[in-house]
Amino acid sequence: MRIFTIVIMVIALGLIALNVTKLDFNNIFEGDSGIALIGIIACLCVIVLMLVFRTSKAIQDKIKNRK
Repeated sequence: MRIFTIVIMVIALGLIALNVTKLDFNNIFEGDSGIALIGIIACLCVIVLMLVFRTSKAIQDKIKNRK
């Protein structure tokens, strides 16, 4: 499961890099820039979710080992 979360986070970072190249800082909320901004926010959410998932799995493993 650890490799899966790392792969998902690397893909999300790649998509963030791709979307940053599509940003137009003069009109950040219009056209392709708005879509790229939504994509960046979505990828950041994925990264946060994967970090929470990894933390919850670590806690679950520690609880399982105590029993």
